[in-house]
Amino acid sequence: MTEHDPRTMNRRQLIRHTAWFGAAVGIAVAGGEVISHVAGSATAAHAATRPALRFAQVSDSHIGFTGAANPNVADTFNHAIDRVNNLGYTPDFVIHTGDLTHLSTPEQFDQVKQMMTQLNTPHVFTVPGEHDSVDDAGQKYRSAFGAGTRGDGWYSFDIAGVHVIALVNTLNLKKLGHLGSDQLDFVRKDVAGLSSDTPIVVFSHIPLFAMYPDWGWGTDDATQALSYLSRFSSVTCLNGHVHQLFSKTEGNVHFYSGTTTAYPLPQPGDGPAPKPVTLPAGKLGDALGVREVGYTKGQTALALKEIKLQ
Repeated sequence: MTEHDPRTMNRRQLIRHTAWFGAAVGIAVAGGEVISHVAGSATAAHAATRPALRFAQVSDSHIGFTGAANPNVADTFNHAIDRVNNLGYTPDFVIHTGDLTHLSTPEQFDQVKQMMTQLNTPHVFTVPGEHDSVDDAGQKYRSAFGAGTRGDGWYSFDIAGVHVIALVNTLNLKKLGHLGSDQLDFVRKDVAGLSSDTPIVVFSHIPLFAMYPDWGWGTDDATQALSYLSRFSSVTCLNGHVHQLFSKTEGNVHFYSGTTTAYPLPQPGDGPAPKPVTLPAGKLGDALGVREVGYTKGQTALALKEIKLQ
């Protein structure tokens, strides 16, 4: 994407990052209307004829993980990248919603960064997961992926009439995710000048709703952040972290948790803590999938269709 492209983000807003997710989400936005599609679908062919923004999401690649739940996370992440590259169109950008690495070592950050150069897209964006800040409050993550971001790595940009906000809620963990006063102030100021009919898309690693607080699957100050978005007619929040598909609607906000490219986690409450689940031989692909998402102007919820990678 070049600067003479009418859909190009300006230099201040365009942050180059880096990936995708085992459940590929293809979202297209045209004239304020969000329409999404899966590779090869009739919807995809229809959307391709329209002026639209299209992007993909990947999450929780956990490069560096070793264990029975997935003996080769690099292989499954490469498979996810292949799925993105075969959507049938070139996504305008790809977002990775955190836990790029498993232990946040320089070698793991370098490996995942190199892998994501294979993505056929002009721009790759990321937000960190807690595994990306194991021992240094995210400094190595920001060295690899933080160019152009603010604070601990948050940012926003406008593209094709859509306002995108990328938040960091993994650095000050007690039990739940946490945004903090500086980031909350950023959100408040960031959206203050936007028209209420601007579609808003928010990315974070940990859910911005209380999915299962006993496991830390929620963000303690998300309510404050979401209050700044209450006047917007279309707000979509996409997250990772929980390694499974889940959706929830609260008022004008639609939340969608994404699956993983690495290994599944148990359903909320199934056991004392969320540990990697080892599936029977040949069944790992059942925990990964493709999500078909559709949001039509005038509707309050996205239409979803889940398709397993298996």
